[in-house]
Amino acid sequence: METFKGYLRSDGSAGVRNHVLVLPSVLCSANVARRISSAVPGSVVASHNQGCAQLGDDFKQTRRTLINTALNPNIAAVLVVGLGCERVSPHELRDIIQDHGKPAEVIMIQDYGTVEAIERGIAIVKDMVKEASKIERKEVSLSSLVLGMECGGSDFSSGLSANPVVGQVADFLAKKKGRVILSETTELVGAEHLLFERMSDESMKQRFTKMLQRMIDESLKNSRDVVDKENVPNNISPGNVRGGLTTLEEKSLGAMIKGGKVPIVGVKEYGEVIDAEPGLYLMDTPGYDVESVTGMVAGGATVVLFTTGQGTPTGHAIAPVIKITGNRQTAKKMSDNIDFDCSAIIYGEETLEESGRKLFDLVLRIANGELTKAEVLGQDDYSIWNVGIKL
Repeated sequence: METFKGYLRSDGSAGVRNHVLVLPSVLCSANVARRISSAVPGSVVASHNQGCAQLGDDFKQTRRTLINTALNPNIAAVLVVGLGCERVSPHELRDIIQDHGKPAEVIMIQDYGTVEAIERGIAIVKDMVKEASKIERKEVSLSSLVLGMECGGSDFSSGLSANPVVGQVADFLAKKKGRVILSETTELVGAEHLLFERMSDESMKQRFTKMLQRMIDESLKNSRDVVDKENVPNNISPGNVRGGLTTLEEKSLGAMIKGGKVPIVGVKEYGEVIDAEPGLYLMDTPGYDVESVTGMVAGGATVVLFTTGQGTPTGHAIAPVIKITGNRQTAKKMSDNIDFDCSAIIYGEETLEESGRKLFDLVLRIANGELTKAEVLGQDDYSIWNVGIKL
């Protein structure tokens, strides 16, 4: 299959969903935003705890992430919900979104109070959903698909099955001129030499080295914590240790496989929109799952492939998240959450290539409208990486 049925946007991109986004500009307006969205089926809300008392790079990152989340191809229209005194300007958000050709409106709580703001917001979003419903899916090239690759709750099975299978999907999509985002900078430390070999540009190597060193420096500022009577390395969770991962390098070698063998064509800051060139993009994000996924979605990912050894319910407000495990026990215990079980690889019942093809077929079904289990359960996670103190 060379195409999928997506929602064409005015900028030429294609979404796999057709959401109307209710976007709070600040934590103070998040409750009103959620109440507006909950009253209108067809809308989603991106609740977060940022938007004010932020400075410098921290403020710029929040602003960039909010704007680029709204510009994701999965979004048809946006209502920005502001308080009225926050540092992130609701009106500026609206104006930038409109300048990119996407319908957007703004409502300020300080203009009306909570009750009337909710009532007015519901009326606006109802109209947006009605207009969005007129947009039909159309055949678009697989080159329009952007996949975000994530892992969380990793264990021994992740690097042996789930992550390599996702890497197969990355390779399949690359052959179709699609784009892939690999994140979690902390989970690439120790495997960077293998990624450098796939970079043709010296400036990319320099940017990636800077990102790695920034994470390493932050980690070295703090001693190891004792969790459950175990002295746990800073970038390995207690669950990782219980699941059989013992060193950062071991975890990183497994994590990087999610990017397959695709040439690396760009290195991006958190929430920065990736380029049009097909291939693999590295994005600077933390290993904290929801914040990492949010960065990739802001960067343009329309579908997220999330591997997990021990299991997680994680989803996202904007993009479908496909949960993949190579741990047969996890697949059974968390059948409500797991979309794809590739444990057959470990048991010698299926080859890596066979499992990769099956997962790619699932990705296409999701892109064509089939719901992930996280979507069915209403798991609408959204969180922005905070890189500075709040004043």
